[in-house]
Amino acid sequence: MGRASVVLLSIIILIMPSVSFSGDCGDVNNSGTINILDATYLISYLYKGGPEPDCGTTFSGICGDANNSGAVNILDVTYLISYLYKSGPAPDCGTVTDIDGNVYQTIKIGDQVWMAENLKVTHYRNGDSIPNVTNNNTWAYLNTGAYCEYSNNIANVAVYGRLYNWYAVADDRNLAPADWHVASKAEWQTLIDYLGGDDVAGGKLKEAGTTHWVSPNTGATNESGFTALPGGYRNPLGSFTYLGSHALFWTSSPYNTTAALGRSMNNLDSAIYQTYFNNPLGRSVRCIKD
Repeated sequence: MGRASVVLLSIIILIMPSVSFSGDCGDVNNSGTINILDATYLISYLYKGGPEPDCGTTFSGICGDANNSGAVNILDVTYLISYLYKSGPAPDCGTVTDIDGNVYQTIKIGDQVWMAENLKVTHYRNGDSIPNVTNNNTWAYLNTGAYCEYSNNIANVAVYGRLYNWYAVADDRNLAPADWHVASKAEWQTLIDYLGGDDVAGGKLKEAGTTHWVSPNTGATNESGFTALPGGYRNPLGSFTYLGSHALFWTSSPYNTTAALGRSMNNLDSAIYQTYFNNPLGRSVRCIKD
C-alpha cells in the first residue's frame, strides 16, 4: 500500500462514526470504540478465517452477537452498520445495567426479554435511596419501600440478589432500570404458558442442580435460561426463611389493598405457583424489558 493510500485510510478511520465503549458486544476488535472496523473484523471472522471476536475481559456475553440472537452471523454485521450509519438501535449485548452499576445477564424467552438474575439495586431509577431495613420490628410495620439482604448478610447478594417489600415494587420512582419494569401477573403468565403451563414451567425456569437449590430440586432443567434461584423470603414479622428451597418473586400486580400477587417455585416439584402475600413481605424481583 502506497503512502497516499495509507494517509487516505487514516483520514477515513478518523472521520468515520465511532462510539466509545468498554466491554461491549459490538467492540469485536477490543479497541475501546465501535466503528466500521468492527464490522469488517466480523466479516473477516465469518468468511475469511479471521480471528475470533475479542470484546475484552470485562465482557461476559457472546462477543459479536450485536443483536442478541444467541449467535454471531452476518445479521450482526448489518446491525452494526445500521447502528453506525442509519441511527439504528445500539448493540444489544444480552445485559442490562441498573442505576447502581450492577450488570445483569438477560435472556429472550419467546417474545419476552427477562433478567436472568435477581434484582440487587439499592436506589430507585431517579437516584433516591431505597432504605435498607435490618431491624425485624421496623420491617414488620413498614408501609413504605425497603430492601434487605437475606439474614442481613451482604454475602448473599452476589448469588441471590436482594429482597424487597411490595411498597418498593409499587413505588412510582421505579425499581427497574430504564426501559425495564417489574413483571406483571399477565407477563408472568405469558412466560409460563410459553413454557408449557403451571405444572411444568417451574422446572424449566429453575437453575439445574443443587449448587444453590436444596436437593432434590425436582424437575429442574433451566432449559429456558431464566435461572430461577431460591432466594427465600422475609416474612411480615421480619424473620428470614426458605433460602435454598424456595424462589419467591413479586409481580407488579396488587391482590387487594394489603397484599400483592407473586409467583413461587420450590425444590420438591416442577410447578410454578401463583401466590399472594401481605405487602410487607420481602421477596425477590425479576424485571422484564418494556
